[in-house]
Amino acid sequence: MSKKHNFSAGPCILPQEVFEKSAEAILDFNGIGLSLLEISHRSKDFVTVMDEARAIVKRLMNLGDDYEVLYLGGGASLQFAMVPYNLLKVGGKAAYTDTGTWASGAIKEAKKLGTVDVVGSSKEENYSFIPKDYTVGSEYDYFHCTSNNTIYGTQMKSFPEVDTLMVCDMSSDIFSRQLDFSKFDLIYAGAQKNMGPAGVTLVVIKKEILGKTGRENMLSILDYSQHISKESMYNTPPVFPVYASLLTLQYLEKNGGIAAAEARNEAKAKLLYDEIDSNPLFETFCVKEDRSLMNVSFKLTDESKKEEFDNAWKAAGISGLNGHRSLGGYRASLYNALPIESVQVLVDVMKSIK
Repeated sequence: MSKKHNFSAGPCILPQEVFEKSAEAILDFNGIGLSLLEISHRSKDFVTVMDEARAIVKRLMNLGDDYEVLYLGGGASLQFAMVPYNLLKVGGKAAYTDTGTWASGAIKEAKKLGTVDVVGSSKEENYSFIPKDYTVGSEYDYFHCTSNNTIYGTQMKSFPEVDTLMVCDMSSDIFSRQLDFSKFDLIYAGAQKNMGPAGVTLVVIKKEILGKTGRENMLSILDYSQHISKESMYNTPPVFPVYASLLTLQYLEKNGGIAAAEARNEAKAKLLYDEIDSNPLFETFCVKEDRSLMNVSFKLTDESKKEEFDNAWKAAGISGLNGHRSLGGYRASLYNALPIESVQVLVDVMKSIK
């Protein structure tokens, strides 16, 4: 069976090398005669995996020992609750921007634990842009933003200066572009959008920000400090997703790191957006200045061409192009592992529709 051109938004495409090494580990991990799926998470072989999986994140992000890296279960959705549980002071308040479905979900959960001010929102315009004209002062315990909005195809090109802690959900553009990661006090990301399979969530946190909420008798499973003290093994970690994420990050590191990935991602996005802008049959859902490099959401300007276009891209071996059910249209996710050749196939199909 020929390999598909995988534009899925998540779980998403990963490097072929990662699939091959993961498959080997499932059959026989490190030549020990046991599968990765059956070894103890306390064994030397897996502890080594976890230690390196945590260390490589700090290398790629150029962060020091004042940060801790965690691999947790529950997806980014659990972080919607863990962030306010650990950072929102009793009687305090937090600032959020509402830029899409997942940002809205984070706001909903945080409101259950305290006061939330939505300082910027594009909800009324169907999340077609990134709000920018807002300020965040020291009266807030933290500021939360979502760097990339998978459904709507928007991305923060810069981050505001805030007089409080900066928290960011980077689920769908983590490790795709160069940032000053030290600007953030807490970053979280579901692995399945760009760095590994579903089942594990990356949390990068500055240790000094913890333990200041005044909340007593915290639930241990929701307490970042507990997970830090147990080095991501407070409970049994998701062994396979952690290992596959490590392989993905090793692949990224040896292929030029984040800088090289960003250059490739910019080239892929330019190729596709140039076709959309020059082809009268297609248009994006969002304003040009906020277009995502990771998720290109677009639609036909002539719905009578839908059957022809759908048949053409499927015949070309393209998979995962349908837009999110809440928005419709199409969505091409251009994650790190997607080769530019796949984008060219899509562009050629778009050119063929008359």
